[in-house]
Amino acid sequence: MFYLSTRGEAAQRQFDDILLEGLAPDGGLYLPEHYPRFSLDDLRRLQTLSYPELAFEILQPYVEPMDAAALRALVRATYTAEVFGSAEVVRIKPLDARISLLGVSEGPTLAFKDMAMQLLGRLFEQALAKSGQELNILGATSGDTGSAAEYAMRGRRGIRVFMLSPFGKMSPFQTAQMYSLADANIHNIAVQDVFDACQDMVKAVSSDLSFKRTKRIGTINSINWARVVAQVVYYFAGYLRSVRGVGEPLSFAVPSGNFGNILAAHVARQMGLPIHRLVLATNENNVLDEFFRSGVYRPRGTAETHHTSSPSMDISKASNFERYMFDMLGRDSARTRDLFERRLGEQGHFDVSHDPAFSRMQAEIVSGHSNHALRLQTIREVWERSSVMIDPHTADGVAVAHAHLEPGVPMLVVETALPAKFSATLVEAIGQEPQRPAAAESLEQRPQKFVVMKPDVDALKAYIAEHV
Repeated sequence: MFYLSTRGEAAQRQFDDILLEGLAPDGGLYLPEHYPRFSLDDLRRLQTLSYPELAFEILQPYVEPMDAAALRALVRATYTAEVFGSAEVVRIKPLDARISLLGVSEGPTLAFKDMAMQLLGRLFEQALAKSGQELNILGATSGDTGSAAEYAMRGRRGIRVFMLSPFGKMSPFQTAQMYSLADANIHNIAVQDVFDACQDMVKAVSSDLSFKRTKRIGTINSINWARVVAQVVYYFAGYLRSVRGVGEPLSFAVPSGNFGNILAAHVARQMGLPIHRLVLATNENNVLDEFFRSGVYRPRGTAETHHTSSPSMDISKASNFERYMFDMLGRDSARTRDLFERRLGEQGHFDVSHDPAFSRMQAEIVSGHSNHALRLQTIREVWERSSVMIDPHTADGVAVAHAHLEPGVPMLVVETALPAKFSATLVEAIGQEPQRPAAAESLEQRPQKFVVMKPDVDALKAYIAEHV
Protein backbone atom coordinates (compact mmCIF):
# COMPACT_ATOMS: atom_id res chain seq x y z
CA MET A 1 0.00 0.00 0.00
CA PHE A 2 1.35 3.40 -1.02
CA TYR A 3 0.23 6.79 0.29
CA LEU A 4 -0.28 10.10 -1.46
CA SER A 5 -0.90 13.68 -0.37
CA THR A 6 -4.19 15.46 -0.88
CA ARG A 7 -2.21 18.32 -2.45
CA GLY A 8 -0.33 16.27 -5.02
CA GLU A 9 3.07 15.27 -3.62
CA ALA A 10 4.24 12.53 -5.96
CA ALA A 11 6.73 10.58 -3.80
CA GLN A 12 5.56 7.03 -3.11
CA ARG A 13 5.48 6.37 0.62
CA GLN A 14 4.51 3.33 2.64
CA PHE A 15 2.89 3.17 6.06
CA ASP A 16 6.18 3.16 7.94
CA ASP A 17 7.22 6.31 6.06
CA ILE A 18 4.14 8.32 7.09
CA LEU A 19 3.53 6.84 10.56
CA LEU A 20 5.81 9.28 12.35
CA GLU A 21 4.90 12.27 10.17
CA GLY A 22 2.00 14.69 10.30
CA LEU A 23 1.44 16.90 7.30
CA ALA A 24 2.94 15.91 3.98
CA PRO A 25 5.82 18.15 2.81
CA ASP A 26 3.44 20.00 0.46
CA GLY A 27 1.08 20.86 3.32
CA GLY A 28 -1.47 18.20 2.43
CA LEU A 29 -2.68 15.13 4.31
CA TYR A 30 -1.81 11.53 3.57
CA LEU A 31 -4.34 9.03 2.25
CA PRO A 32 -3.87 5.53 0.80
CA GLU A 33 -3.75 5.27 -2.98
CA HIS A 34 -6.85 3.09 -2.76
CA TYR A 35 -9.17 1.64 -0.15
CA PRO A 36 -9.22 -2.15 0.20
CA ARG A 37 -12.72 -3.53 -0.40
CA PHE A 38 -14.62 -6.13 1.62
CA SER A 39 -17.45 -8.05 -0.04
CA LEU A 40 -20.60 -9.09 1.84
CA ASP A 41 -19.12 -12.60 2.08
CA ASP A 42 -15.96 -11.11 3.57
CA LEU A 43 -18.05 -9.21 6.12
CA ARG A 44 -19.93 -12.37 7.11
CA ARG A 45 -16.58 -13.99 7.83
CA LEU A 46 -15.56 -11.01 9.97
CA GLN A 47 -18.79 -11.09 11.97
CA THR A 48 -17.60 -13.81 14.34
CA LEU A 49 -14.21 -12.30 15.10
CA SER A 50 -13.09 -10.77 18.39
CA TYR A 51 -12.18 -7.07 18.36
CA PRO A 52 -8.40 -7.70 18.15
CA GLU A 53 -8.94 -10.19 15.31
CA LEU A 54 -11.18 -7.73 13.50
CA ALA A 55 -8.62 -4.95 13.96
CA PHE A 56 -5.96 -7.17 12.40
CA GLU A 57 -8.12 -7.85 9.32
CA ILE A 58 -9.02 -4.19 8.77
CA LEU A 59 -5.56 -2.75 9.43
CA GLN A 60 -3.36 -5.29 7.65
CA PRO A 61 -3.85 -3.99 4.08
CA TYR A 62 -2.93 -0.46 5.21
CA VAL A 63 0.25 -1.32 7.11
CA GLU A 64 1.87 -3.69 4.63
CA PRO A 65 4.71 -4.56 4.40
CA MET A 66 4.64 -4.71 8.23
CA ASP A 67 5.07 -8.29 9.39
CA ALA A 68 1.64 -9.86 9.96
CA ALA A 69 2.73 -11.55 13.19
CA ALA A 70 3.98 -8.23 14.56
CA LEU A 71 0.68 -6.51 13.78
CA ARG A 72 -1.30 -9.36 15.31
CA ALA A 73 0.77 -9.12 18.49
CA LEU A 74 0.26 -5.34 18.65
CA VAL A 75 -3.52 -5.44 18.37
CA ARG A 76 -3.78 -8.29 20.87
CA ALA A 77 -1.67 -6.35 23.38
CA THR A 78 -3.68 -3.17 22.79
CA TYR A 79 -7.31 -4.26 22.82
CA THR A 80 -7.64 -6.09 26.13
CA ALA A 81 -10.26 -6.35 28.83
CA GLU A 82 -7.79 -4.85 31.29
CA VAL A 83 -7.48 -1.64 29.23
CA PHE A 84 -11.03 -1.32 27.89
CA GLY A 85 -13.11 -2.84 30.66
CA SER A 86 -14.39 -5.97 28.89
CA ALA A 87 -13.34 -8.57 26.36
CA GLU A 88 -15.80 -7.01 23.89
CA VAL A 89 -13.75 -3.77 23.93
CA VAL A 90 -16.59 -2.04 22.01
CA ARG A 91 -20.11 -2.45 23.35
CA ILE A 92 -23.56 -1.74 21.91
CA LYS A 93 -25.70 0.15 24.46
CA PRO A 94 -29.40 0.32 23.51
CA LEU A 95 -31.26 3.52 24.42
CA ASP A 96 -34.60 2.61 22.83
CA ALA A 97 -35.99 0.53 19.98
CA ARG A 98 -34.47 2.82 17.35
CA ILE A 99 -31.24 4.24 18.76
CA SER A 100 -28.24 2.61 20.44
CA LEU A 101 -24.85 3.93 21.50
CA LEU A 102 -21.63 2.60 20.04
CA GLY A 103 -19.71 2.33 23.32
CA VAL A 104 -16.13 3.27 22.51
CA SER A 105 -15.28 5.30 25.63
CA GLU A 106 -14.24 2.69 28.18
CA GLY A 107 -10.50 3.23 27.81
CA PRO A 108 -8.04 4.88 30.22
CA THR A 109 -9.18 8.47 29.59
CA LEU A 110 -12.91 7.72 29.23
CA ALA A 111 -13.13 8.99 25.63
CA PHE A 112 -13.32 7.43 22.17
CA LYS A 113 -9.84 8.75 21.35
CA ASP A 114 -8.33 5.91 23.41
CA MET A 115 -9.42 3.41 20.74
CA ALA A 116 -6.77 4.74 18.36
CA MET A 117 -4.25 6.28 20.73
CA GLN A 118 -3.53 3.10 22.64
CA LEU A 119 -2.59 1.39 19.38
CA LEU A 120 -0.54 4.37 18.16
CA GLY A 121 1.55 4.34 21.32
CA ARG A 122 2.67 0.80 20.55
CA LEU A 123 3.12 1.48 16.82
CA PHE A 124 5.30 4.51 17.53
CA GLU A 125 7.43 2.73 20.12
CA GLN A 126 7.98 -0.24 17.79
CA ALA A 127 8.95 1.98 14.85
CA LEU A 128 11.37 4.04 16.97
CA ALA A 129 12.99 0.96 18.47
CA LYS A 130 13.59 -0.37 14.96
CA SER A 131 15.13 2.88 13.70
CA GLY A 132 16.97 3.88 16.88
CA GLN A 133 15.50 7.37 16.59
CA GLU A 134 13.47 9.61 18.89
CA LEU A 135 10.16 11.37 18.19
CA ASN A 136 8.78 14.64 19.52
CA ILE A 137 5.01 14.52 19.15
CA LEU A 138 3.37 17.90 18.67
CA GLY A 139 -0.40 18.04 19.01
CA ALA A 140 -3.38 20.24 19.75
CA THR A 141 -6.46 19.26 21.70
CA SER A 142 -9.88 20.69 22.41
CA GLY A 143 -10.21 18.32 25.35
CA ASP A 144 -9.99 14.58 24.74
CA THR A 145 -7.26 14.01 22.15
CA GLY A 146 -4.60 15.44 24.46
CA SER A 147 -5.27 13.22 27.45
CA ALA A 148 -5.69 10.12 25.27
CA ALA A 149 -2.36 10.85 23.56
CA GLU A 150 -0.54 11.56 26.79
CA TYR A 151 -1.83 8.47 28.56
CA ALA A 152 -0.86 6.36 25.54
CA MET A 153 2.64 7.87 25.31
CA ARG A 154 3.59 8.50 28.94
CA GLY A 155 6.82 6.78 29.88
CA ARG A 156 7.41 5.35 26.39
CA ARG A 157 11.04 5.22 25.31
CA GLY A 158 12.19 7.69 22.67
CA ILE A 159 8.96 9.73 22.75
CA ARG A 160 8.18 13.21 24.06
CA VAL A 161 4.75 14.85 23.84
CA PHE A 162 4.18 18.59 23.44
CA MET A 163 0.41 19.11 23.70
CA LEU A 164 -1.28 22.47 23.09
CA SER A 165 -4.71 23.17 24.59
CA PRO A 166 -6.91 26.29 24.83
CA PHE A 167 -6.29 27.83 28.26
CA GLY A 168 -9.41 27.77 30.44
CA LYS A 169 -11.70 26.27 27.79
CA MET A 170 -11.77 22.56 28.71
CA SER A 171 -13.85 20.96 31.45
CA PRO A 172 -12.20 20.77 34.90
CA PHE A 173 -11.94 16.96 34.52
CA GLN A 174 -10.34 17.20 31.06
CA THR A 175 -7.91 19.85 32.28
CA ALA A 176 -6.88 17.90 35.38
CA GLN A 177 -6.58 14.65 33.44
CA MET A 178 -3.88 16.23 31.27
CA TYR A 179 -2.17 18.72 33.53
CA SER A 180 -1.83 16.36 36.51
CA LEU A 181 0.53 14.05 34.60
CA ALA A 182 4.03 14.41 36.04
CA ASP A 183 5.88 12.19 33.54
CA ALA A 184 9.09 13.79 32.30
CA ASN A 185 8.22 13.13 28.65
CA ILE A 186 4.88 14.98 28.82
CA HIS A 187 4.73 18.77 28.21
CA ASN A 188 1.37 20.57 28.49
CA ILE A 189 1.20 24.01 26.89
CA ALA A 190 -1.90 26.10 27.66
CA VAL A 191 -2.40 28.58 24.80
CA GLN A 192 -4.22 31.84 25.52
CA ASP A 193 -6.66 31.45 22.62
CA VAL A 194 -9.20 28.96 21.19
CA PHE A 195 -8.47 25.46 19.88
CA ASP A 196 -8.19 26.60 16.26
CA ALA A 197 -5.22 28.80 17.23
CA CYS A 198 -3.55 25.77 18.83
CA GLN A 199 -4.15 23.75 15.67
CA ASP A 200 -2.77 26.56 13.50
CA MET A 201 0.41 26.62 15.62
CA VAL A 202 0.87 22.87 15.14
CA LYS A 203 0.41 23.21 11.38
CA ALA A 204 2.84 26.15 11.23
CA VAL A 205 5.57 24.20 13.02
CA SER A 206 4.88 21.11 10.87
CA SER A 207 5.16 23.25 7.75
CA ASP A 208 8.67 24.39 8.71
CA LEU A 209 10.38 21.36 7.16
CA SER A 210 13.84 22.22 8.45
CA PHE A 211 12.67 22.54 12.07
CA LYS A 212 10.42 19.50 11.72
CA ARG A 213 13.28 17.30 10.52
CA THR A 214 16.01 18.51 12.87
CA LYS A 215 13.75 18.29 15.92
CA ARG A 216 12.07 15.04 14.80
CA ILE A 217 8.54 16.47 14.99
CA GLY A 218 5.57 14.16 14.46
CA THR A 219 1.86 14.50 15.17
CA ILE A 220 -0.79 12.42 16.88
CA ASN A 221 -3.86 14.48 16.07
CA SER A 222 -6.14 12.98 13.45
CA ILE A 223 -3.82 14.77 10.99
CA ASN A 224 -1.96 11.44 11.41
CA TRP A 225 -3.45 8.82 9.08
CA ALA A 226 -2.70 5.96 11.48
CA ARG A 227 -5.04 7.58 14.00
CA VAL A 228 -7.89 7.68 11.47
CA VAL A 229 -7.49 4.12 10.23
CA ALA A 230 -7.45 2.74 13.79
CA GLN A 231 -10.87 4.34 14.26
CA VAL A 232 -12.23 2.67 11.12
CA VAL A 233 -12.20 -0.64 12.99
CA TYR A 234 -14.94 0.24 15.45
CA TYR A 235 -17.37 1.15 12.66
CA PHE A 236 -16.96 -2.38 11.33
CA ALA A 237 -17.44 -3.74 14.85
CA GLY A 238 -20.52 -1.57 15.45
CA TYR A 239 -22.17 -2.61 12.21
CA LEU A 240 -21.36 -6.31 12.46
CA ARG A 241 -22.60 -6.50 16.08
CA SER A 242 -25.82 -4.61 15.40
CA VAL A 243 -27.33 -6.26 12.32
CA ARG A 244 -28.87 -9.71 12.10
CA GLY A 245 -27.85 -10.17 8.50
CA VAL A 246 -24.91 -8.58 6.71
CA GLY A 247 -26.24 -6.18 4.10
CA GLU A 248 -29.03 -4.78 6.26
CA PRO A 249 -29.13 -0.97 6.50
CA LEU A 250 -27.67 0.80 9.54
CA SER A 251 -26.93 4.50 10.03
CA PHE A 252 -24.34 6.14 12.27
CA ALA A 253 -24.66 9.51 14.00
CA VAL A 254 -21.28 11.03 14.77
CA PRO A 255 -20.60 14.09 16.96
CA SER A 256 -18.02 15.96 14.89
CA GLY A 257 -15.49 18.71 15.56
CA ASN A 258 -12.29 18.06 13.61
CA PHE A 259 -14.01 15.62 11.19
CA GLY A 260 -11.65 12.74 12.01
CA ASN A 261 -14.27 10.47 13.58
CA ILE A 262 -16.79 10.78 10.78
CA LEU A 263 -13.99 10.56 8.21
CA ALA A 264 -13.21 7.10 9.62
CA ALA A 265 -16.86 6.18 9.03
CA HIS A 266 -16.60 7.46 5.45
CA VAL A 267 -13.49 5.30 4.94
CA ALA A 268 -15.33 2.26 6.33
CA ARG A 269 -18.08 2.89 3.82
CA GLN A 270 -15.55 3.17 0.99
CA MET A 271 -14.21 -0.21 2.11
CA GLY A 272 -17.57 -1.85 1.54
CA LEU A 273 -19.30 -1.53 4.92
CA PRO A 274 -23.00 -1.08 3.99
CA ILE A 275 -23.64 2.06 6.03
CA HIS A 276 -27.01 3.53 5.04
CA ARG A 277 -26.33 7.11 6.06
CA LEU A 278 -23.90 9.14 8.12
CA VAL A 279 -25.39 11.80 10.38
CA LEU A 280 -22.99 14.58 11.34
CA ALA A 281 -23.77 16.38 14.60
CA THR A 282 -22.20 19.66 15.66
CA ASN A 283 -22.78 22.06 18.53
CA GLU A 284 -23.14 25.86 18.29
CA ASN A 285 -19.90 25.86 16.27
CA ASN A 286 -21.81 24.63 13.26
CA VAL A 287 -19.39 25.21 10.38
CA LEU A 288 -19.68 21.61 9.17
CA ASP A 289 -23.48 21.57 9.46
CA GLU A 290 -23.56 24.79 7.45
CA PHE A 291 -21.42 23.18 4.74
CA PHE A 292 -23.56 20.05 4.32
CA ARG A 293 -26.68 22.21 4.09
CA SER A 294 -25.34 24.95 1.81
CA GLY A 295 -22.11 23.82 0.13
CA VAL A 296 -20.26 26.76 1.67
CA TYR A 297 -17.30 26.02 3.96
CA ARG A 298 -16.56 29.09 6.08
CA PRO A 299 -14.31 28.56 9.09
CA ARG A 300 -14.86 31.11 11.85
CA GLY A 301 -12.37 33.29 13.63
CA THR A 302 -11.64 33.35 17.34
CA ALA A 303 -14.33 35.93 18.06
CA GLU A 304 -16.99 33.78 16.37
CA THR A 305 -15.96 30.47 17.99
CA HIS A 306 -18.28 29.72 20.88
CA HIS A 307 -17.19 28.23 24.20
CA THR A 308 -19.87 25.60 24.84
CA SER A 309 -20.86 22.80 27.22
CA SER A 310 -19.61 20.27 24.62
CA PRO A 311 -16.12 21.81 24.48
CA SER A 312 -14.34 19.08 22.54
CA MET A 313 -16.31 20.26 19.49
CA ASP A 314 -15.53 23.95 19.91
CA ILE A 315 -13.71 23.85 16.58
CA SER A 316 -14.33 25.76 13.37
CA LYS A 317 -11.41 24.58 11.19
CA ALA A 318 -11.83 20.85 10.63
CA SER A 319 -8.46 19.43 9.60
CA ASN A 320 -9.73 16.14 8.23
CA PHE A 321 -12.32 17.81 6.05
CA GLU A 322 -9.61 18.19 3.41
CA ARG A 323 -9.27 14.40 3.16
CA TYR A 324 -13.01 14.03 2.64
CA MET A 325 -13.15 16.73 -0.02
CA PHE A 326 -10.21 15.14 -1.84
CA ASP A 327 -12.11 11.84 -2.02
CA MET A 328 -15.41 13.39 -3.05
CA LEU A 329 -13.78 15.57 -5.74
CA GLY A 330 -12.47 12.46 -7.48
CA ARG A 331 -9.06 12.72 -5.78
CA ASP A 332 -8.24 15.84 -7.77
CA SER A 333 -5.21 17.19 -5.89
CA ALA A 334 -5.04 20.43 -7.91
CA ARG A 335 -8.66 21.23 -7.09
CA THR A 336 -8.14 20.33 -3.43
CA ARG A 337 -5.05 22.54 -3.19
CA ASP A 338 -6.96 25.40 -4.79
CA LEU A 339 -9.82 25.14 -2.28
CA PHE A 340 -7.80 24.71 0.91
CA GLU A 341 -4.74 26.76 0.07
CA ARG A 342 -5.79 29.56 -2.27
CA ARG A 343 -9.50 30.11 -1.68
CA LEU A 344 -9.49 29.64 2.07
CA GLY A 345 -6.30 31.68 2.32
CA GLU A 346 -7.51 34.56 0.14
CA GLN A 347 -11.28 34.54 0.67
CA GLY A 348 -11.74 32.76 4.00
CA HIS A 349 -14.30 30.37 2.50
CA PHE A 350 -15.16 28.27 -0.54
CA ASP A 351 -18.43 27.33 -2.23
CA VAL A 352 -19.00 23.99 -4.00
CA SER A 353 -22.80 24.15 -3.97
CA HIS A 354 -22.96 24.00 -7.78
CA ASP A 355 -20.41 21.20 -8.14
CA PRO A 356 -21.97 17.82 -9.04
CA ALA A 357 -19.89 16.31 -6.24
CA PHE A 358 -21.90 18.23 -3.64
CA SER A 359 -25.06 16.22 -4.33
CA ARG A 360 -23.05 13.04 -3.67
CA MET A 361 -21.83 14.51 -0.38
CA GLN A 362 -25.38 15.29 0.71
CA ALA A 363 -26.45 11.78 -0.22
CA GLU A 364 -23.75 10.30 2.02
CA ILE A 365 -23.83 12.74 4.96
CA VAL A 366 -26.76 14.62 6.48
CA SER A 367 -26.23 17.01 9.36
CA GLY A 368 -27.64 19.06 12.19
CA HIS A 369 -26.53 21.01 15.22
CA SER A 370 -27.44 21.23 18.87
CA ASN A 371 -27.23 23.89 21.56
CA HIS A 372 -26.94 24.00 25.33
CA ALA A 373 -30.67 23.84 26.02
CA LEU A 374 -31.20 20.95 23.60
CA ARG A 375 -28.29 18.91 24.94
CA LEU A 376 -29.56 19.36 28.53
CA GLN A 377 -33.00 18.25 27.39
CA THR A 378 -31.54 15.24 25.57
CA ILE A 379 -29.43 14.17 28.56
CA ARG A 380 -32.53 14.45 30.75
CA GLU A 381 -34.80 12.51 28.37
CA VAL A 382 -32.29 9.70 27.83
CA TRP A 383 -31.83 9.37 31.60
CA GLU A 384 -35.59 9.32 32.29
CA ARG A 385 -36.40 6.86 29.50
CA SER A 386 -33.36 4.59 29.52
CA SER A 387 -31.60 5.15 32.88
CA VAL A 388 -28.43 5.83 30.89
CA MET A 389 -26.26 8.90 31.51
CA ILE A 390 -24.65 10.39 28.41
CA ASP A 391 -22.06 13.13 28.09
CA PRO A 392 -22.92 16.44 26.35
CA HIS A 393 -21.15 15.59 23.08
CA THR A 394 -22.98 12.28 22.83
CA ALA A 395 -26.16 14.22 23.62
CA ASP A 396 -25.51 16.40 20.57
CA GLY A 397 -25.27 13.19 18.55
CA VAL A 398 -28.49 11.72 19.99
CA ALA A 399 -30.41 14.98 19.47
CA VAL A 400 -29.41 15.24 15.81
CA ALA A 401 -29.92 11.49 15.27
CA HIS A 402 -33.58 11.81 16.28
CA ALA A 403 -34.11 14.32 13.48
CA HIS A 404 -32.80 11.87 10.89
CA LEU A 405 -34.39 8.57 11.87
CA GLU A 406 -35.85 6.57 8.97
CA PRO A 407 -38.36 3.69 9.14
CA GLY A 408 -36.66 0.32 9.34
CA VAL A 409 -33.15 1.76 9.70
CA PRO A 410 -31.60 1.50 13.18
CA MET A 411 -29.19 4.23 14.30
CA LEU A 412 -25.92 3.91 16.20
CA VAL A 413 -24.72 7.09 17.90
CA VAL A 414 -20.96 7.09 18.44
CA GLU A 415 -20.36 7.71 22.13
CA THR A 416 -17.82 10.50 22.53
CA ALA A 417 -16.92 10.25 26.21
CA LEU A 418 -18.23 9.05 29.54
CA PRO A 419 -20.31 11.59 31.49
CA ALA A 420 -17.82 11.72 34.40
CA LYS A 421 -15.69 14.05 32.29
CA PHE A 422 -18.49 16.65 32.24
CA SER A 423 -20.12 16.37 35.64
CA ALA A 424 -21.22 20.03 35.85
CA THR A 425 -23.40 19.64 32.77
CA LEU A 426 -24.84 16.37 34.06
CA VAL A 427 -25.72 17.99 37.38
CA GLU A 428 -27.39 20.84 35.53
CA ALA A 429 -29.38 18.42 33.37
CA ILE A 430 -30.47 15.74 35.86
CA GLY A 431 -29.31 16.92 39.27
CA GLN A 432 -26.90 14.00 39.72
CA GLU A 433 -23.16 13.58 39.69
CA PRO A 434 -22.08 10.84 37.28
CA GLN A 435 -20.06 8.03 38.77
CA ARG A 436 -16.35 8.21 38.06
CA PRO A 437 -13.75 5.42 38.09
CA ALA A 438 -11.71 4.96 41.25
CA ALA A 439 -8.56 6.02 39.38
CA ALA A 440 -10.12 9.43 38.75
CA GLU A 441 -11.16 10.21 42.32
CA SER A 442 -9.92 13.62 43.51
CA LEU A 443 -8.40 14.19 40.07
CA GLU A 444 -9.02 17.93 40.14
CA GLN A 445 -7.21 18.26 43.48
CA ARG A 446 -3.92 16.81 42.21
CA PRO A 447 -0.94 19.10 41.48
CA GLN A 448 -0.87 20.33 37.89
CA LYS A 449 2.14 20.87 35.62
CA PHE A 450 1.77 23.11 32.56
CA VAL A 451 3.06 26.31 30.98
CA VAL A 452 0.97 29.19 29.66
CA MET A 453 1.85 30.58 26.23
CA LYS A 454 0.51 33.21 23.85
CA PRO A 455 -0.40 31.96 20.35
CA ASP A 456 3.16 32.56 19.16
CA VAL A 457 4.78 30.04 16.81
CA ASP A 458 8.31 31.27 17.51
CA ALA A 459 7.76 30.90 21.26
CA LEU A 460 6.50 27.36 20.69
CA LYS A 461 9.58 26.46 18.62
CA ALA A 462 11.84 27.90 21.30
CA TYR A 463 10.10 25.87 23.99
CA ILE A 464 10.40 22.65 21.98
CA ALA A 465 14.09 23.32 21.21
CA GLU A 466 14.79 23.88 24.91
CA HIS A 467 13.18 20.60 25.98
CA VAL A 468 14.37 18.09 23.40
